[in-house]
Amino acid sequence: MNETAIVAFDLTPPADDQFQTLVAGLTGDERHVLLDHGTEAPFCGVFLTEKREGAYCCRLCGLPLFRGGAKFDSGTGWPSFTAPFADGHLREIRDTSHFMVRTEIVCARCGAHQGHVFPDGPPPTGLRYCINSESLTFTPKDDPLPDKLGRGVPEGEPWMG
Repeated sequence: MNETAIVAFDLTPPADDQFQTLVAGLTGDERHVLLDHGTEAPFCGVFLTEKREGAYCCRLCGLPLFRGGAKFDSGTGWPSFTAPFADGHLREIRDTSHFMVRTEIVCARCGAHQGHVFPDGPPPTGLRYCINSESLTFTPKDDPLPDKLGRGVPEGEPWMG
């Protein structure tokens, strides 16, 4: 299969009852980050040193957000990526909190807060997606992607990298 093949994921937001079920399974820290737009402390996230091939998915709804091959060590204390998993999987929001202007990143499907994107990353994109470990789950290469909404996961996509 062509490594640049694009397989579409269902980006329809979860129904209210599905959303409430997903939220009910979160820890207090996960709720703080995902729903209250919080931030975990630097250098403590479980995915900071993760180096395996795989996909990083939204902890709330399971949508793949980043590929392992796009991860790099930014030295900032949070997992950092150069590009999203696919166009349309992340949504950008202007964030003027904490007396600064930043670009917040949320899951395009469920709206869960992931982190921020900055224009100081390495090639090829020049972007640094600075993401909270609390916002993510990790699926190792060759394991099935999560299907938290029961919609099925596209088959045959070369999603590892």
